[in-house]
Amino acid sequence: MTETNHTDDKETNQTDNRRNRRFFLITALLATLVAIGGTALLVNIFERKQEARNPFYRVVELTDETEDPAVWGKNFPLQYDDYLRTVDQVRTRFGGSEAIPRTPSAVDPRSVVAQSKIEEDPRLKIMWAGYAFSKDFREERGHAFMLEDQTYTERQQVVKQPGTCMHCHASVYVPYKTLGGGDLIRGFEQMNQMPYTEARKQVTHPVACIDCHDPANMQLRVTRPGFIEGIRALKASQGVQNYDVNKQATRQEMRAFVCGQCHVEYYFKGPEKRLVYPWSKGLKVDDILAYYEEEKFKDWTHADTGAPALKAQHPEFELWSQGIHARSGVSCADCHMPYKREGALKISDHHIRSPLLNINRSCQTCHKWPEEELKARVGTIQERTFRLRNLAMDALMDLISDIKAARSSGRSEAELAAAQSFQRKAQFYLDFVEAENSTGFHAPQEAARILGESINFSRQGQIALRDGRASPPPVAKK
Repeated sequence: MTETNHTDDKETNQTDNRRNRRFFLITALLATLVAIGGTALLVNIFERKQEARNPFYRVVELTDETEDPAVWGKNFPLQYDDYLRTVDQVRTRFGGSEAIPRTPSAVDPRSVVAQSKIEEDPRLKIMWAGYAFSKDFREERGHAFMLEDQTYTERQQVVKQPGTCMHCHASVYVPYKTLGGGDLIRGFEQMNQMPYTEARKQVTHPVACIDCHDPANMQLRVTRPGFIEGIRALKASQGVQNYDVNKQATRQEMRAFVCGQCHVEYYFKGPEKRLVYPWSKGLKVDDILAYYEEEKFKDWTHADTGAPALKAQHPEFELWSQGIHARSGVSCADCHMPYKREGALKISDHHIRSPLLNINRSCQTCHKWPEEELKARVGTIQERTFRLRNLAMDALMDLISDIKAARSSGRSEAELAAAQSFQRKAQFYLDFVEAENSTGFHAPQEAARILGESINFSRQGQIALRDGRASPPPVAKK
């Protein structure tokens, strides 16, 4: 009995020893893994801190004359890779460009263009009868194509455009300074007065890094004289004299102002073709029309009606300024160039595009709802705006048809003056939303108001023809 107990104790001790060894080995292994993991984590944290301290490697020296974005890309490869993607052509329901193949020619070497808006809606040809846009108007492509598409548009064959067009279609900061002997404004004035073909020889790139960033410190800056002078006039109307956008704007304001350098309404003033943003009375369509009325400005005389017509350009900045996002301090870049993470770096996405193609970063940062719901909300706004746009377009077509018939019947210009004035207003208000590239989303209520006013102007024009009014009634102050 004693011998048996001794054997059992021996086996028990051996089992316990094996368990202890296994426990020790497992514990040692876990400790090793934890140590390795902790070391890797610390190394990763150190590397990320180093990345954060050194947001870029200075491969090349950038100066205020470094125009080529590829050179900037050596220091900022992540942003440059995004910038190159602006060649993408992706169509959304109400915007974006579709790649349409074409046969290159000696006049136009492009093998791909965007879809034609005037072929999609021939009413635009009537709206702009007698103006170059009735011959060629296509969906806007990405920034990579802005200079190429301006160079080869058929509008260049219809009218001799001035060098002023370069202001928003090319990287002009260095060319302006070169022409002006170091003076940006003087170079701007000189290029404005050149024929387009001569000005085209002065530029090489579409919008580039240097147009929005100071190469010394990468701070955002405004380089377009049109905006510098336009925002100064706007601030003066608000009681702020001698406003200097590059000294007085906040960083968040600059994230909208650098886009507003080009995405705006403008006109060419006087024989010198000086580019002017008509903001001295305000940014609303009513303020801009009042400015043009005071200046007695017209873009052209409508071929069918004889009306002194206006062509709105692309007033995204103006309409955005009336919307909830602007009032909430949300800039253009927050939605069209949202922040993203690349390792430890937080950078703006330079693949500038519709927020509908990047909802997760563009919208869901603030709006915590499913992507499909957000897309549906935008769709509802745009569908309603587009329906109103079509109603306004039909009303304008009716007015143009009636004025054309009245002219053919022998009505005098004096008898047509009131109707022509209403056409001018109706057309400009409609075009303000038509040319603005958000289909109302930037300021839905304001876009609906503008289109409602356009419909009303068209119908008042028809009434003026019916009643034989020689002049429109005074416009009530808002």
